[in-house]
Amino acid sequence: MSFTATKFATSPLPLNFTTPRSNDKPLSFSFDHSRLNPSSSFLGSTRKLLRFSAPTRASSSSSSPVAAVLLQPTSNLLITKEEGLELYEDMILGRFFEDKCAEMYYRGKMFGFVHLYNGQEAVSTGFIKLLKKEDYVVSTYRDHVHALSKGVSSRAVMSELFGKATGCCRGQGGSMHMFSREHNLLGGFAFIGEGIPVATGAAFSSKYRREVLNEADADQVTLAFFGDGTCNNGQFYECLNMAALWKLPIVFVVENNLWAIGMSHIRATSDPQIWKKGPAFGMPGVHVDGMDVLKVREVAKEAIERARRGEGPTLVECETYRFRGHSLADPDELRDPAEKEHYAGRDPITALKKHLIENNLGSEQELKAIEKKIDEILEDAVEFADKSPLPPRSQLLENVFADSKGFGIGPDGRYRCEDPKFTEGTAHV
Repeated sequence: MSFTATKFATSPLPLNFTTPRSNDKPLSFSFDHSRLNPSSSFLGSTRKLLRFSAPTRASSSSSSPVAAVLLQPTSNLLITKEEGLELYEDMILGRFFEDKCAEMYYRGKMFGFVHLYNGQEAVSTGFIKLLKKEDYVVSTYRDHVHALSKGVSSRAVMSELFGKATGCCRGQGGSMHMFSREHNLLGGFAFIGEGIPVATGAAFSSKYRREVLNEADADQVTLAFFGDGTCNNGQFYECLNMAALWKLPIVFVVENNLWAIGMSHIRATSDPQIWKKGPAFGMPGVHVDGMDVLKVREVAKEAIERARRGEGPTLVECETYRFRGHSLADPDELRDPAEKEHYAGRDPITALKKHLIENNLGSEQELKAIEKKIDEILEDAVEFADKSPLPPRSQLLENVFADSKGFGIGPDGRYRCEDPKFTEGTAHV
């Protein structure tokens, strides 16, 4: 499986079947729609999945090996039993963890905005479980599951959500700012798009260390996760341009769950086919079924490998769906109940479980054992977080200023706060 910017792009999918797009011309497809299973199409799609085309007009008789992979049934995307069970365990961990978060939030153990990932697990698992520990992940405010997939412990993530000193950010990050230097998780980010320049910088660092500093082992790949609502923001385009210009080892992963809070993607975007923005900058643009972990994994594998080979960035649009509101404070009254019911019927975990059993890659007993194991891990994480201490007040100004005491260093090399005159006239503050 391979793809290039000049011969590869995926099938566009109109994202709302009830809302016509006034200026659209009919899309042409070079394959027989009857080959595809109608039940696997997206609710928002008037065309079936998937096609690959060039950013410039290409012959309709040409074919792409990637298209062949993504058009075939999931059962033809081969995995070993060990791989299948690893994928299932990671997805169950993500789903059960988020369910436990909801429970703890409503019990008053968490505060602020908490954005859950239910329904999107195929994207996190499909991409992150292919990474090496040294590779980088940059997330969004919906970051708990990305952290778990990258290897941050359930204890550390749960404690961070509880605001405890044992959290991965010592209780100072909270739900939207998961970070782990040990696991090269460079953060969740509260504002949309602000993580993309950070990810681009990480990818530039890898390339610079390898090509300028001659560090042979500097082959890290960076994954930048963001949502459909981010793709109308300027830094997204700026970073696509830089990444393509410098052939940076980065994969831009769009988790298109069709809604930016309460705004339908199709109502907010002149051309909702995000994948097409890749070829516009000279990189591959890929659209994949983000509710199928094996299809996501197949695309992710090639995108990560080509980045590691030095062939540059890829833009991957994963069409997925969140099963809960935008956050736990969102009553989720704006989305059509029929739409939500449709996507609930395409649950990525249920689909993987069915695939594993039908292909003798896992038994009911083995899968139930995994679920029991995750339940126990999460009960332990909650107990650990609940018993952990709150951060001390002395920690408040750490990591804000260059010095650990928080007030800067004077010209004489001494801490300003140690100068008795420093607080004269401000004692009331």
